[in-house]
Amino acid sequence: MSKVFLLTGAASGMGRHLALALANRGHRVLATDIAAGALDEVARTDRWPDESIRRAVLDVRSEEAWRVALAAALAAFGRVDVLLNVAGYLKPGRIWSCEARDVDLHIDVNVKGVIHGMRVVGAYFVEQKAGHIVNLGSLASLAPVPGLTLYSASKYAVRGASLAAAQELAEHGVAVTLVMPDAVATPMLDLQVDHPEAALTFSGSKPLTVHDIEHAIVDHVLVKRPLELALPWQRGFVARFANAIPASAAFLRPMLERKGRSAQAKFRKPPR
Repeated sequence: MSKVFLLTGAASGMGRHLALALANRGHRVLATDIAAGALDEVARTDRWPDESIRRAVLDVRSEEAWRVALAAALAAFGRVDVLLNVAGYLKPGRIWSCEARDVDLHIDVNVKGVIHGMRVVGAYFVEQKAGHIVNLGSLASLAPVPGLTLYSASKYAVRGASLAAAQELAEHGVAVTLVMPDAVATPMLDLQVDHPEAALTFSGSKPLTVHDIEHAIVDHVLVKRPLELALPWQRGFVARFANAIPASAAFLRPMLERKGRSAQAKFRKPPR
C-alpha cells in the first residue's frame, strides 16, 4: 500500500537514498533538508520524479518550520502516514575539546529536531488516529561511545524520547520505532576517518550500507512496527551488554579501539 512520508535530512547520506528508494517502491515523499541548494542539486542528479517526490526546506530546530513542512506535505499529497526523522549532526571530539557550538548543534539538531517533529506531526497523527514515527538513532543510543560524547548524549536522549512517546501515542493508533544502526557508509562516516578518537565507530566487521537501512525500514519496520531495531543484531547485543554493565568498557574498549584504528587506516588508503 502506498504511503506518504515526511522525510528529513534528504540532501545527503541515508536521507538522500531513502527519498528515491521510497519513490521507486511506489510511495510519495516530501523530502526536506536545511540546505536548499543541496536538496535541489540532489533532485537533479538523482532524477527525482516530481510526481512522487516534492521538496521543502526544513530547519528541524524550528517548531514553526515543522508546521510549514507538515502543511506543505498535506498540500502536496493530502495526508501524511510516516514521519521519517533522519537528519542528524556529528562532530568527533573528546569532551574537553568540544566547542560550545558543537554542544548546541548536537542537542538542537539531533534531540530538539526529533522532538519538535514528534510534537508537530504527532499531534496530526493523533487527530487522524493513525501514523508511524520512525526515528533514526544509533548504536550510540544503547552504549556510550568515547570520542563521540556529544553524539552519544544526543542519541541517548533520542531513545528516551522515542520510548516515552511510543507509550503515549500507542493508545491513539500511532506507532513509534527507533532504528539504531551501527556505522553506515555515508558522508557522516567519511568525516570520522581522520579522527583517532572516533576509532570505535569503525570497530564493526564492516559498515552498513544505505541499502541495508532501506531494507530494514521498508521491509521490516513499516510492516511490523517494532518499538526498537538495532542493526546488525550482533553489535546491538554487544551495545546492550556494555550499557547494562558499564564496567565492561574496561576490557571491551581497548580491543574494539585497536580493531577500529586498523579499519580507519584501511579507509584512509587511496584506491589503487
